Amino acid sequence: MDYDIKDISLAEQGKLRIEWAEKDMPVLRQIRERFEKEKPLKGITISACLHVTTETANLMITLKSGGADVYLTASNPLSTQDDVAAALVKYFDIPTFAIHGEDTETYYRHIKEVLDRKPNITMDDGGDLISTLHKERQELIPYVIGGTEETTTGVIRFKAMEKEGVLKFPVIAVNDAYTKHLFDNRYGTGQSTIDGILRATNRLFAGSTVVVAGYGWCGKGVAMRASGMGAEVIITEVDPLKALEARMDGYRVMPMIEAVKQADFVITVTGNINVVDKHHFEVMKDGCIVANSGHFDVEINIKALKEMAVSERKIREYVKEYKLPDGRNIYILADGRLVNLAAAEGHPAAVMDMSFANQALSAEYLVKNKGKLQPKVYKVPDELDFEVARLKLKAMDIEIDTLTPEQKEYLSSWEHGT
Repeated sequence: MDYDIKDISLAEQGKLRIEWAEKDMPVLRQIRERFEKEKPLKGITISACLHVTTETANLMITLKSGGADVYLTASNPLSTQDDVAAALVKYFDIPTFAIHGEDTETYYRHIKEVLDRKPNITMDDGGDLISTLHKERQELIPYVIGGTEETTTGVIRFKAMEKEGVLKFPVIAVNDAYTKHLFDNRYGTGQSTIDGILRATNRLFAGSTVVVAGYGWCGKGVAMRASGMGAEVIITEVDPLKALEARMDGYRVMPMIEAVKQADFVITVTGNINVVDKHHFEVMKDGCIVANSGHFDVEINIKALKEMAVSERKIREYVKEYKLPDGRNIYILADGRLVNLAAAEGHPAAVMDMSFANQALSAEYLVKNKGKLQPKVYKVPDELDFEVARLKLKAMDIEIDTLTPEQKEYLSSWEHGT
């Protein structure tokens, strides 16, 4: 079996951590049990470019249980858990190409390794796999039934490709499933981002001023958790509706250029480029800590900061200090990469359970609908979304009401009134 990992001797530790995560992923477990019996993915090759974590490992095991040949590479060099990669290779026979901290050349070489397997289904977290396939490996397109995408960032990329008419096969936007973004993006990103910042800095949030750039579901989660820990939260936005919502939710709202003057922490979760830029660093408060929880390391203009700084040094693991000519220090966490995965362990398994359940069911849906879908970005079908929610409630031992025939009739009729 071909693979490229850091150290196979880490496998035992990784296996234990995979088992620990699995205990908190009951929805995926129920799907795996069905997959083992029905083998809906038999004969299908899946190439996945995802964060190589314990939760992802459980998704890969589920897909393999469904009969698929599975190949995994990392979607971010700093999110790879080397012990998990080793366990997938040694104990689960899943070829994995991921090394924590790998350089850009290695990162793309690994992407090409999983593409060489001629995938029928692609799984993306950020869009690099499909993007590389379309740019450099178009001869593989006839083999592809479709793909899935886990993130807001990736969905934006693929919708742009669809709009330009260059997307060559259907992609299911797993990120847009209610059981993904309402929970993973809000509760997962909220908790894991704060976790990463605290592990990296050991600073106190209570009494601090935290600026959150972007008030999408990820920003809402980060703001909620920071506020819950006693921080004063300021939101920066470009969308007037989201800005209004943030104010109605009780947060201060202002332009970034004003917010950074007060910030003890700045956290970006926008998916856009240079959200924190040179002119922000010029007025930033001394000692400000800047972190990114968006998918790509483009939200903080670190290049501009390096050019401004008279010196830089690593002062803690995942913390770099940049000294400016006027004596101010600015601290960047995890080189501007995903702080929740670089400095911590990413989202808790309980929330990734639903996200990866959507991934597994979407793969099955693509196989069942082979040849019926256009080269477009599709939402997760409602019946799959509701099935994930139903399974999660079942696992939590929660029952809900059902509509009576009379209620169903009332809701479907236009004739009833006052």
